[in-house]
Amino acid sequence: MAYRNQQEFIKALEKEGELLRIKTYVDPRLEIAEITDRISKSGSGGKALLFENTGYDFPVLMNAYGSEKRMCMALGVKHLNDVAKEIEDLFKLLSSPKENILDKLKLLPQLGKFASWMPAVKKGTGECQEVIMMKPDITRLPVITCWPKDGGPFVTLPIIHTKDPNTNSRNVGMYRMQIFSPTLTGMHWHKHKVSAKHFNEYKKLNKIMPVAVALGGDPVYAYAATAPLPENVDEYMLAGFLRKKKVELVKCISQPGIEVPDDADFIIEGYVDPNDELIWEGPFGDHTGYYSLPDWYPRFHITAITHKKNAVYPATIVGIPPQEDAWLGKATERIFLAPIKMTMVPEIIDMEMPVEGVFHNLVITQIKKEYAGQGQKVMNAMWGAGQMMFNKILVLADEHVKIQDYEKLAEYVFKNLNPATDIYFSQGPMDVLDHSCSKLGFGGKMCIDGTQKFEEEIDEIYDVTNKMYDVNDIFLTTKFSEIKSVNVSLLKKEIPVLIISVEKNKKNHIRELHKAICETKEAEGIKMILYVEHTVDANDLGTALWRFCNNLDPKRDNILCQRTTGNDKQSACIGFDGTRKTKEFDNFQRDWPNIIIADDKTITAIDAKWDKLGLGRFIPSPSLKFKEQMYGEEAVVQIKN
Repeated sequence: MAYRNQQEFIKALEKEGELLRIKTYVDPRLEIAEITDRISKSGSGGKALLFENTGYDFPVLMNAYGSEKRMCMALGVKHLNDVAKEIEDLFKLLSSPKENILDKLKLLPQLGKFASWMPAVKKGTGECQEVIMMKPDITRLPVITCWPKDGGPFVTLPIIHTKDPNTNSRNVGMYRMQIFSPTLTGMHWHKHKVSAKHFNEYKKLNKIMPVAVALGGDPVYAYAATAPLPENVDEYMLAGFLRKKKVELVKCISQPGIEVPDDADFIIEGYVDPNDELIWEGPFGDHTGYYSLPDWYPRFHITAITHKKNAVYPATIVGIPPQEDAWLGKATERIFLAPIKMTMVPEIIDMEMPVEGVFHNLVITQIKKEYAGQGQKVMNAMWGAGQMMFNKILVLADEHVKIQDYEKLAEYVFKNLNPATDIYFSQGPMDVLDHSCSKLGFGGKMCIDGTQKFEEEIDEIYDVTNKMYDVNDIFLTTKFSEIKSVNVSLLKKEIPVLIISVEKNKKNHIRELHKAICETKEAEGIKMILYVEHTVDANDLGTALWRFCNNLDPKRDNILCQRTTGNDKQSACIGFDGTRKTKEFDNFQRDWPNIIIADDKTITAIDAKWDKLGLGRFIPSPSLKFKEQMYGEEAVVQIKN
């Protein structure tokens, strides 16, 4: 369904009991983010929040997409799988053989629907241009500062419009914008993004690049801007398909070459000059749960700001998962499953991106396996598929297990896994936010093939069924003083994996420790050990996996040990170093970012005003847990100072 505008969506959320209005004054600098972080982690995503008293002329909408129900409401469906089913049926109809005139006539209604989804440009001005700022000043908008070490306030839900100067094809993307002055922001587009390619084309032509930023409007716009579409597919066609109604656009006032949604709440118009010096942008508390480090990015010069009379400023925060962006990712996981199945990897049955993997880091794929080597075929196809090229850890399972049941999945995968032969390593492009890579945007990947193996895939010298599991936490912490905690809970569930937190204090420490553990009789039968920082509680499984996935370069950080079993066969145990990397111990030359947590002043301020906010039972700051678990006493003191 199509929402007439963002205000209609807000009314729908309130009607469904999915919105809380906050009338008490809350500061957009840090306080809005702290409240949103508490609510978004309170269970099932909490509620959407409308901050009506911000000290500015406009209310702020937060956490609007932050649950499965609200994500479905934004896309106008009851279940996210409904969209995938519709796309799959459409693909099947379009690709099926057309043997006679009747088969071809069946396509006509669908072709008519295509036409109805295409965006259209209206004449005249739009709702988004009801008010024109006589002198544009983005500091008059309640742009939030999310985290204490952020470089400043950031626009976090911008729908950014650019065009290719050669083909005039439109791209709609979402790239954060740091505010530097009333008419200047950064434009944080990574080199892999389409808008960055547009920028490079303008640079070749030595032409100024017009850009327009929309905020608000139908909630489907923000989703479409994040969707991993092929370069030449208009995001507003996807939006039209999702809302079952074309997107109506109007020309910008100061940048008439760019069209924007008629129903948007705000439009920020401007340009990027390829001849400008770049601006030092960041840091920013990012979706990985770590601060992305500052770097040089283009300057965006604002030439006009327009808005609706009753405009609401939409924003989001990202940080330690789970956050609102997890549900945007879940929508993408469901919606783009069908195109991947139908066009590139037909053996795929299902796909899952656990929240601990923050999108690209960890992807689980279920396939219908019919021949030896099929897992490697799928691995290569997926790493060559659009934004899946950024995937770090790919886990493959087959049709005999449900991949959403993580416990059963792990048991199944490790039953089928020989660590010496069924884990594949590669290198390739990585998300530039991945701080574990030795080089920016380029690092290691791995595929764990947990499918049942055909005879051709089995190496008979290995015993993969050996189960001794005599190891326990007391044995390990007593024998190895650097080990601070051990998670042995998975062993009790027939999952031969240990998670160990280690205080690293020398070069090659994890490599030597892993070999020493594997040499003990007690560790026989263990197939994998995940090593995390000593400040991480190994028994806090979600946090440990989140930290591990972020801090690992699989190709660089794996240690494979083999031993002879009692029946004269070989067994293998692979270790992965998911600890923080340093120049001193790891020859790691890049800066290592901080974890994102709120400061004490903000936590105290929100604690004091909680009863006035109308949010129900008191929810302590999630940052308290991570201060205790992640940093240790010395770092906490530094933060307080």
